[in-house]
Amino acid sequence: MLMLLMDMKNLIYILILLCPLVSSHAQFCTGNVGVNIFIDGDFGTGASNIVLADPGIAPGFYYNPVVPPYDGEYVITSDIGLWANSFNWLPVEENSESPDGYMMVVNASFEPGLFYTELVEGLCPNTLYELSADIINVMPPGSNALKPNVSFLLDGTEVISTGSIPEDGQWNSYGFTFTTAPGQTSLTFSLRNNAPGGIGNDLALDNISFRACGPEAFILPEETEYLCSDGEPLELEVTTIGDQYDTPVFQWQESLDEGLNWNDMVGSTGTSITHNDFSSGSYYYRFLVANNSNNLENDKCRVNSNTKEITILPELYEVVDSICEGFEYMVGDKVYSESGIYVDTLTSFFGCDSIMTLNLSIMEDPGVQLVIDSSDPSCSYSYDGYVKIDSVINGLGPYIAYVNNEIFEEPWNIDLISEGSFDIQLFDRYGCEASASVEINQPDSFVINLESTASIELGQPAIIQNSSNFDIVNFQWFPAGLVDCSVDCDYQEVFVVSDISLILEGTNEFGCSARDTLFIKVDKTRKVYFPNIISANNDGINDVFMVYGSIPNVQRIQSLEIYDRWGAMIYEASDLVPSDESAGWNPNAKGNDFESGVYVYVAEVAFLDGKIYRYSGSFTLNK
Repeated sequence: MLMLLMDMKNLIYILILLCPLVSSHAQFCTGNVGVNIFIDGDFGTGASNIVLADPGIAPGFYYNPVVPPYDGEYVITSDIGLWANSFNWLPVEENSESPDGYMMVVNASFEPGLFYTELVEGLCPNTLYELSADIINVMPPGSNALKPNVSFLLDGTEVISTGSIPEDGQWNSYGFTFTTAPGQTSLTFSLRNNAPGGIGNDLALDNISFRACGPEAFILPEETEYLCSDGEPLELEVTTIGDQYDTPVFQWQESLDEGLNWNDMVGSTGTSITHNDFSSGSYYYRFLVANNSNNLENDKCRVNSNTKEITILPELYEVVDSICEGFEYMVGDKVYSESGIYVDTLTSFFGCDSIMTLNLSIMEDPGVQLVIDSSDPSCSYSYDGYVKIDSVINGLGPYIAYVNNEIFEEPWNIDLISEGSFDIQLFDRYGCEASASVEINQPDSFVINLESTASIELGQPAIIQNSSNFDIVNFQWFPAGLVDCSVDCDYQEVFVVSDISLILEGTNEFGCSARDTLFIKVDKTRKVYFPNIISANNDGINDVFMVYGSIPNVQRIQSLEIYDRWGAMIYEASDLVPSDESAGWNPNAKGNDFESGVYVYVAEVAFLDGKIYRYSGSFTLNK
């Protein structure tokens, strides 16, 4: 049986903070940080997934809003997972709590270089700052591809380098502290990728921030202070840890809207203040700290402490409430399950005496029902599956929902989920319950396989066969132009002249993408042959000295020269066809009558891969 527990305020606050998983690198501020003065570092917000206009922030890179970006290109987007094709990159979303935020996705160029440059203005002179940025390697874990390696530069000077950014599927935070020079109010911030392009070396960037760095600043204890309405005044004191400021100054502030807005407390610039208002309610305080009075006036040059909440507990409570039949209402150590008016004297956990009047009504269970919407992930690597409560019938909010016994926050949408069973429970305002179960199934992986002989000879075609467990609807070969097919590419002959990695990317009828890479090794044996004896007896057999070659391994005989035993050139020809008798030396041609003996040849031979080799040797003329 469910019991509805009531605290002294008759309010239940449930707060769940969903933060991205971020690991940290380099030297960050060891104290408190101020507001971010670089508002362009989150790349803005918008309703569309792709930003069409070129922001002009990547020198030497081409802005390509037609995703995915290729080598040397970048795009501003909110979610890679919404692209129709993404090179099998991770379905990364921008790294913030904003539902419409953007990030920068970079496909590195083949040569290392700058991929981000911006002018940062509004800095305070002679002030310690923390610079940080979030970067993720968008290649899936286990890809063993090239890894990005990013350097942070201020005014063209490298400050730190990330080293190889791992394929760990998470955003990594990198940063450092620096001090502005006297009079300095701006600088140029740049990012440089030190790794070469190729397969991998692709990243996403988000949350570039510049924040003033000060000491750790506390109002202790940090927990909410609960006081009785007849309590004693409470003194709040400044606590700072760190040597970031050598001449710290302070300003106390209070908030009348639970910390949303803050007002300076006139005259409260010392190291302590006293709270002496005992009207029931909550009060919020904090203090600002800066290195001098000028910086204290500028929110870009200062930091603030934690928020200290003081709650004054009231003496009298009056509660009107209803619960669903079959449920119980608990006040202190007493349980009520029938309609009526009840008066109890309570002592809170904090030792305050209070009197509560409870007007309780028991209502008939209306038969609350859930309308559930769900979808399996579209692809094996996708995170677009979801389970959500579409609507509630016969219930009255606010609601409390659970999925597999864990709290389920409105708008009741679980996304980025994998397969499994999901048991949903919902309780309405009165504790009336509804439940449902959903099964989510992960689709089979889309797999492409490329096969060929392990090695081919120069001039011979590589026989490429591909197969897949789903029909390939759209495809693309890399490098472009090497494979010539438009409809059926299951069997192809491909001519290559050097070792190469051949890539096939395809999508199936469900829009899922896959790729496979095939390494083709070319055996560059030079198939050229020079005879060591000719007869020249006009019997039609071996009468001519010519260069034999296997076409297309051998493309042409660029030149052929014949010398006699005394070194005199007796024959010269160029641009000859290999193995062609008309393209060789006939000792009997044009009435010549060369003597039997040893002759020397020099030949330049051009091959299919563009290489030209010079050969020389001797042969015997035997008439």
